Amino acid sequence: MDRRITWVAAVLALVVGAGCGMINNQEADPAAGAPVPSASAESLFPIEEVTRDTATEKPKPSKKPRPKPSEASPTPTEDPNNFQAPECAEYDGKAVSKSKAKAALTAAAAKSYWPKSAPGLKIPKRLVLATAWHESGWQSNIVNCDGGHGLMQVMPDTEAFINQRFERTYDSQDYKQNAILGVNYLAWLTKAFGDQYFDGKYDLSAARCRGESDPCLLNMVIAGYNAGRGAVDEARADKQLPNPRYVYVTRSLMESCYCDRY
Repeated sequence: MDRRITWVAAVLALVVGAGCGMINNQEADPAAGAPVPSASAESLFPIEEVTRDTATEKPKPSKKPRPKPSEASPTPTEDPNNFQAPECAEYDGKAVSKSKAKAALTAAAAKSYWPKSAPGLKIPKRLVLATAWHESGWQSNIVNCDGGHGLMQVMPDTEAFINQRFERTYDSQDYKQNAILGVNYLAWLTKAFGDQYFDGKYDLSAARCRGESDPCLLNMVIAGYNAGRGAVDEARADKQLPNPRYVYVTRSLMESCYCDRY
């Protein structure tokens, strides 16, 4: 029991104010001049990969720092896995229910984002649910301090990058499309890191990692979602991660999450 209480307190200290939203290193696609077709409701599924395979594209860097995680200690009544929004967060419109949020995230996790060049690449549902909980607490209407929006805290630059890369017009204001944008970005990071560092293998199993600070593919993808691909590339050169605490919390939520009650 003492060990459990210690673990609970540690996770809360990491979760509280961990900051929602993605800081992404975005850069324009070489084919940015091409017109972007509109996406009807029917065209959202399945996602078709465009012919050009440019997983090595890097989003341009963002200069806006993420809020630092709070060091506040948990109170006896707090659940360490329950999301707590930072004070600077705002809300736009009415949030959908947690059951609808979960359904949207689950549907997004089930899609194939690289059906041609990497049909075996799948994003684990557990990773999607944990990432969304860490980022937003599954609140579809939250707008964080850094501009991240919705369930997956999609940044404006990320939305533009994914829409351009896959020739879509997904809208992060729509909670279902927000989920697709976030999971699509996880898939893009998986392919980019998998191709560059893991000989084209896309295994996101935790068993491939020696711990939360190991630069394995799973940890790199989680880190990249928060800090951006460029930051992960730089840290990996020293066999490190740029944000091990963020990775630790997300990995912990993959194992046990307050969101499991929904």
